[in-house]
Amino acid sequence: MTAFQDPRLSAERLTVETLAGVDSDVAVLGSKSYTNRAIAIASLADEPTEIRGALISDDTVYFANAVAQFGHVTTEIDHDTRTIHVTPTGKPMKAPEAEVYVGAAGTPLRFLISLAALAEGTTTINGTARMQERPMGDLLAALGPLGVDAVAVRGNGSPPIQVTGGTFRGGRTEISGAVSSQFTSSLLISSVKAEQDTEINLVDDLVSKPYVEMTLASLAAAGIRVERDGYARFTVPAGQFFKGGQVTVEPDASGMSYFLAAAAILGGRVTIPGIGTGSHQGDVGLVDVLARMGAHAEVTEDSITLKGGDLHGIDVDMEAMPDVVPTLAVVAAYAEGPTRITNIASLRVKECDRIAAVTTELRKMGIQVDEYDDAMTIHGGTPHGAVIDTYDDHRIAMCFAIAGLRTEGVVINDPGCVAKSFPTFWQAVDSLREIS
Repeated sequence: MTAFQDPRLSAERLTVETLAGVDSDVAVLGSKSYTNRAIAIASLADEPTEIRGALISDDTVYFANAVAQFGHVTTEIDHDTRTIHVTPTGKPMKAPEAEVYVGAAGTPLRFLISLAALAEGTTTINGTARMQERPMGDLLAALGPLGVDAVAVRGNGSPPIQVTGGTFRGGRTEISGAVSSQFTSSLLISSVKAEQDTEINLVDDLVSKPYVEMTLASLAAAGIRVERDGYARFTVPAGQFFKGGQVTVEPDASGMSYFLAAAAILGGRVTIPGIGTGSHQGDVGLVDVLARMGAHAEVTEDSITLKGGDLHGIDVDMEAMPDVVPTLAVVAAYAEGPTRITNIASLRVKECDRIAAVTTELRKMGIQVDEYDDAMTIHGGTPHGAVIDTYDDHRIAMCFAIAGLRTEGVVINDPGCVAKSFPTFWQAVDSLREIS
């Protein structure tokens, strides 16, 4: 059975079966963040690119199809080998006549706004109802000084977005880093094709810095040089060319987090091969956080192993790795004492308001949670079963599925929403039942 035939992806709800223990190696799909960056970069290369080990999920399929709509490249997705082929057509990049729709894919939409600035004509980019609430205004404002007219159709800073391109001259601009690091990454990638050097100045502290490091690493691997002054200023020299060739995507650290959490709360062992000390993914930092809570971690060049231990609450700033906060919150529910998670305001504008969602669902399970604008405190205890609403948010579904491995009676509504980033998630959970 392939991921796209798994009947659980079309089920209304799924009852998670508990697991007495775990001792497993788990194969995690490729990084969503790296796959999206590879697609964006490959779409601007002058030679074909083969993206190996790619994550083939709702988000990345939307993105691959979207870049092909501009006519300057073709994209071919091989689900069996998890490979995406991006091939230049030799035609100019032109705005598609039809609206570019990306569903709930936040990173692709933000990357596409700057990519559309390179295309002749006016491009309209849109997404789901929730996507139409997510903020894009800072990126739109930053494109103006670079010669690009990019506006929110409804005047609210959110999709649908119209970009009139072919005028990306470059120059100097400012961008806020407070809402999303994806704005900075979007500018960095497309600025390579600007008519002149582009200087990007951050006007406040950049959130989720590791994601910009991933962008810079991806650009460097494609032969692109970016000058920088820490996280205050980035300069992209004009006249550079992207290399094509083969790109290999490492496993997804966010996807890995759920299986590390399983080891932590079940007291067993999980090893994730193919990712290790050299990773630029910020979410790898969850390994150290879980170790601080009492788990035992071993990280090598090409694997990460976590073993459970006596868990206790901690205070932790999670600004650099917001995507794994829901995972941490579920682990904290099983730890002794309170866990205070701070500096996470960006979670309010994700696929759902993740602070509110995690708070609501943990309270359903009998766990006391204190909710703040940019923080939450989880008081560890003994969770009980509950029907979990997932808010069309893959990360809510996956983290509470892990709770169901320890706590009987956890039911996940809309289990198919995991396809956004991890279409084989339920099969990977099945693999935990196969003792190594």
